[in-house]
Amino acid sequence: MARVHPMDHGESAARSRGRVASGTHPRPPGTSVRLKLALSYAGFLMIAGTLLLAAVWLFLLRYVPDRATLIVPDTTQINTGVFPIRSHLLRFFAPRAAAVLASLLVFGLAGGWILAGRMLAPLARITEATRTATAGSLAHRILLPGRNDEFRELADAFDTMLARLESHIAEQQRFAANASHELRTPLAISRTLLEVARNNPAHDPDELIERLHAANNRAINLTEALLLLSRGNQGTFTREPVDLSLIAEEATEILLPLAEQRQITVEVTGHRATTSGSPELLSRMTTNLIQNAIVHNLPTGGTITIHTETTGTTALLQVSNTGRQLPPDLLPTLTEPFQRGTERTHTNDHPGVGLGLAIVHTIVRAHHGTLSLVPNPDGGLLIKVQLPSTP
Repeated sequence: MARVHPMDHGESAARSRGRVASGTHPRPPGTSVRLKLALSYAGFLMIAGTLLLAAVWLFLLRYVPDRATLIVPDTTQINTGVFPIRSHLLRFFAPRAAAVLASLLVFGLAGGWILAGRMLAPLARITEATRTATAGSLAHRILLPGRNDEFRELADAFDTMLARLESHIAEQQRFAANASHELRTPLAISRTLLEVARNNPAHDPDELIERLHAANNRAINLTEALLLLSRGNQGTFTREPVDLSLIAEEATEILLPLAEQRQITVEVTGHRATTSGSPELLSRMTTNLIQNAIVHNLPTGGTITIHTETTGTTALLQVSNTGRQLPPDLLPTLTEPFQRGTERTHTNDHPGVGLGLAIVHTIVRAHHGTLSLVPNPDGGLLIKVQLPSTP
């Protein structure tokens, strides 16, 4: 005898709710909006006609006498005129009023059907564009012509949404491809080293361990950067008051040995700049900015200036470094994942994975701030981070 698992009923109900939520649950057929509008037009027209006939009765027919007395002064003449009384008028008025109402009904249905079709034509185009987007084609645009109205605003908003979705999906696909390629490199290096060690047992084990350690560290750093980038995109973090000046001082102390190794002078100036956000993410943002300024500075003898202040409702953090001249067309690509300029390098102490400024941009955006990159006139880069300040 078959036994029923206690969770089967709950799982079935959950699957049923999932089908309803996803829109796959069949719905009973209903009346079209065009028919509803046509019936509404006809109904309003009938009500208006009825009110008009009632007004005629109220203000005209009720004052017509029901009886009329005819006085003929000259009995030799035959009077053949029409004498309007209420009963005669009602007998002639009622069938014609019914005919008028019937004509209004037909006219209202036909006119309402035509007008509703013309008014709902833009909605049909929007629906068709939605079905096209659902099928996976995000390149389609409605481009609704005409003047600005409710349907035009809806179509323009839908086109904007499609453009952003298309750009976001393309960015995610490019990011996934680049991340797979970057993760494949240290794994391929590790596999090659292991194959060499297996085929050549006399190989120096210390050198093998050192190279495997470097490849493993690169894979770990890249994985942590990808997780941090995903966390910043999701915005799932607890906000609390954070002083950017303190974070800048802590990050500078951590990276000071690297700067001294490259004979780079680091100056930290400014005042208290408090914002609301994640201390961990903002610390990683500041560390990435300072590390980027050190690694991509002059080979030796460069300078880095870190400045914090509060201006109105904005907490400002700016990092400026010396270095080579950067072409203007390179700046927009520096905040994209895995994008490296032709002059960008990395050191053995801090191997780059091409996500430093991309993580900074993601963290700034998650904190509702702005990030700007400006090339210095004498070379190098000035990076400004503006976040909403808190008291």
